[in-house]
Amino acid sequence: MRELRVIGLEPDGSHVVCADAATGEKFRLPADDKLRAASRGDMARLGQIEIEMDSQLRPREIQARIRAGASVDEVADEAGIPVSRVERFAYPVLLERSRAAEMAQGGHPVRDDGPTVMTLSEIVAQAFRERGHDFDSARWDAWRDDEGHWVAQLLWQAGRSTNSAHWRYQPDAHGGTIVALDDTAFDLVDPDFGRPLRGLTAVASPEQDQLELSVAETPAGEPDARADEPAPAEPAEEIIDAETVPEDAPAPDAESAERRAKDKRGKPALPSWDDVLLGVRSSGH
Repeated sequence: MRELRVIGLEPDGSHVVCADAATGEKFRLPADDKLRAASRGDMARLGQIEIEMDSQLRPREIQARIRAGASVDEVADEAGIPVSRVERFAYPVLLERSRAAEMAQGGHPVRDDGPTVMTLSEIVAQAFRERGHDFDSARWDAWRDDEGHWVAQLLWQAGRSTNSAHWRYQPDAHGGTIVALDDTAFDLVDPDFGRPLRGLTAVASPEQDQLELSVAETPAGEPDARADEPAPAEPAEEIIDAETVPEDAPAPDAESAERRAKDKRGKPALPSWDDVLLGVRSSGH
């Protein structure tokens, strides 16, 4: 690498004139903000200028994206610059988000009867214990929405699914207030901790579903397949001559007679020819 020495400025002051000490060859450099920052040793300003020149996002815009919830990798991919350059400006904003998430855990959820005495962290920890979740492995985060309010987020793993809950956090002198933004967040701060989260319903067994489907698909009026099965044999009734029945014998019960007059399928049984001529009941064989 050749060493150059500054010999002066161009008349309009737009460039710095340098010369090679060995050959005397002259060079010129643009006298811009990048050169001024480099001459002062201001590395932060120099990095900021590099980002402004290499990407479409200015450092202030990068911090605004991070503050709105974007990650460092997302901003780096969008701006087309290395992650290390984004981290330089994202670090203070990430600290701000972490502090807001910590303060939101100390806020008091607002219910129908007013703010709770317990904090959001205490209520959610109790709800997790009631439902068998691991509160220590849950992750908190926060960012600002389009209206400038802080939104606190809780992420946790339940089985193979990742669940999330969101609250709006409003700081004040008493720790701040918390308002649920979705159903999961509302359920977690609900006084009835023991009930399942919304959307959880009992699942019927495959055998029960198949049985219900078979019954539902049977057209009305068609004979049931079980009707073809042979009915159990009934004991033969004793043949009684009409002349042997005493005159003072009580009349048979109408309801019992009607029951006997119907077979297993609910159809009235027609009397046989012997019943008509002889006035007796046949055995049915």
